[in-house]
Amino acid sequence: MVRAALCIAAALIASPAGAHISLEPKQATVGSSYKAVFAVPHGCTGSATTKIRVQIPEGVIAAKPMPKSGWSVEAINGKYAAEYDFHGNKVSEGVKEVVWSGGKLPDHQYDEFVVSTFITDGMKPNTTLYFPVVQECEQGVSRWIDIPKEGEGHGHGSKSPAPGVKLMPKP
Repeated sequence: MVRAALCIAAALIASPAGAHISLEPKQATVGSSYKAVFAVPHGCTGSATTKIRVQIPEGVIAAKPMPKSGWSVEAINGKYAAEYDFHGNKVSEGVKEVVWSGGKLPDHQYDEFVVSTFITDGMKPNTTLYFPVVQECEQGVSRWIDIPKEGEGHGHGSKSPAPGVKLMPKP
């Protein structure tokens, strides 16, 4: 009984450390659409979230953010490092960052921010693709931007891991 209570207490103590911004679903298929859902489980050390900035990684194109009631959304365009084929058209620029601002997500509440994307054919299957996120709050900032070095797993002991999605090969 004591051992079970200690396990439960350890899990409760450890859970806030793992409460970083994450991506759903956890897998995406190369060469197909991906609906990236960024789950925001808390604010910054008790302070309400007021802005979410998502960097769209190279190889992810046709990004379209979902509007969110009470928030402004901005899609920041830029040049891609390469030219990509998207439904028979060549694209060399598009959304590189999405910013939701002007809203207020209290620390004790959870919400989701959504971007529809396309994972290009050139992305490497069986790897993890990271979307760095900066979470700004009334007081403080959390930078979920740490990307592991090649060979390290997701999470890799970082206190600020970037949300990642595992890339799957085409069926």
